[in-house]
Amino acid sequence: MVTKQFNGSSGDDVDLRRADSLAREIFSDVANKWALLIIEALGERTLRFSELRNEVEGISHKMLTQNLRMLERNGLAERKAHPTVPPRVEYTLTEPGRALRGTVDLICGWTHRYLGHIEGARRRFDT
Repeated sequence: MVTKQFNGSSGDDVDLRRADSLAREIFSDVANKWALLIIEALGERTLRFSELRNEVEGISHKMLTQNLRMLERNGLAERKAHPTVPPRVEYTLTEPGRALRGTVDLICGWTHRYLGHIEGARRRFDT
């Protein structure tokens, strides 16, 4: 399926219910566990790749690379390579990325608030 390009004139571009919506593609990109955890880890800080990998426990080198590239492509994170030996690469959130972090913080707060409820519901469902 080909995603429509945003032309600024159609509500179809931002309709998440439409299969060819650009908004739906963006939502799919940023609404995955690794992207959310990377955005949370970056917060207001600049981190090197290895620091990010340590912050996001369990993420593989490949998944971190893929998600950082996706965040960079969508203009949510910036990559800065320093010409040193060995190379030093740093990542930071852009203004839209920092704005999205507010939503990520709300999701994290919701998770902390309802974790016990969700655990109980899962136990009841699984029995």
